[in-house]
Amino acid sequence: MYPKTIAEMRVDWPTPDHIPDHLKVDLGWASGMTPNDLVDPYEPCAWLSGADVPPLLYQPASPNNLQVGASGGAGGGRGTWVVTHYADINRVYSDNEVFSNKGTAEFQRMIGETFRSIPLAIDPPEHQKYRLFLMPHFSPARVNRMQDDIRAVVVEMIEEFQHKGEVDIAHDFGRVFPVRIFMGLMGFPAAMFEEFLEWEWNILHGGTHEKMAWALRSVLDFLGGFIAEKEANPDDGLVSSIVHGTIEGKPLTDDEKIGMVWFLWLGGLDTVAATISQMFRRMALQPEIQEQLRADPSLIPTAVEEFLRTQPILSSTRSAKCDFEWHGQQIKAGDTFQCLNPSGNFDPAQFDDPRTFDPARKANRHFTFVGGVHLCLGAPLARRELRILLDEWFKRIGPFKVKEGTDTTVFPFLLSIRNLPIVWDVA
Repeated sequence: MYPKTIAEMRVDWPTPDHIPDHLKVDLGWASGMTPNDLVDPYEPCAWLSGADVPPLLYQPASPNNLQVGASGGAGGGRGTWVVTHYADINRVYSDNEVFSNKGTAEFQRMIGETFRSIPLAIDPPEHQKYRLFLMPHFSPARVNRMQDDIRAVVVEMIEEFQHKGEVDIAHDFGRVFPVRIFMGLMGFPAAMFEEFLEWEWNILHGGTHEKMAWALRSVLDFLGGFIAEKEANPDDGLVSSIVHGTIEGKPLTDDEKIGMVWFLWLGGLDTVAATISQMFRRMALQPEIQEQLRADPSLIPTAVEEFLRTQPILSSTRSAKCDFEWHGQQIKAGDTFQCLNPSGNFDPAQFDDPRTFDPARKANRHFTFVGGVHLCLGAPLARRELRILLDEWFKRIGPFKVKEGTDTTVFPFLLSIRNLPIVWDVA
């Protein structure tokens, strides 16, 4: 089903003149859009970080103009370089003199909006002022103040079903718990929960430009109205803090306000939800992980990092700022790069025995939260949510497994599992 050699992936689709023919491959299967039923759904990418794989590959735009990653980055039908080794991915994420984040995840441009996704799509040095403005709202100190509320939500939700011996961990818990926390942080009305998720699903997985455009217009109309309401009636939510904030002594412009709120909305609804669903799927299919964490809860913090490493739910893009040579290949200004995190997170040059899930793994510097100056703002909050969840779960729920007859196929990407019923012995 999956290719295992470069030769199996080679294509002759059109590319810019400077792309060597032997590097033109179709890596669409590695973009997270192809479902599988493996215990480790990222295993098909394992060989891509091998020493015999060229450090740079090139994914041409396919005949129907689909590109690997579907990240919303630049490309314009030209195709993209694909980077699969840890050290090279680290350079793309860290070398801000050569690689740009401009244009990343700016889905709004397809409906004619010109505001930027802030701070993701902004390069240093301008990026710094926006990150410094937002960081206090996601800092470890702020998360410490939130943790009692996070724990209360977790306990409340688990106690609703623990006596039933069954829950759809993806639909009824995974997609709900982190979004409740996020909506509370932002100050969004709880009644918007289902609409938010429907809009985001259509932006990321709608399948047609019409559905995507409808969802984009719906969410931006809502956010615009919500910002206006908070300008008139401030509260203690993050949206209100943004619209009434100042940067370098100046109030934010309208484009800065919507750019920040839109970006946070887009990033806050799916990443932890996908991680939770895949985490419980892995534990249900590999029960020895449950046994280790139940026997030694002190492993939970490092286990969370290992779940994150082994579940890289997205790959990020950058573009070249200038012409340069890399690994013997001529790179042109404007060329795009896809960092294939499902490969880099398992690179044997960086991680010992990388395909083994090790809940005690140390120095676990994975790329699931990306890297460099664009390291995910919400990483401290995500980590705390996952740690608290596992801590409270193992206090209340015994050994669990996937309910008999359940389809356990997964898209190793965002919004990856729609339904996953799990069961346990209540007695």
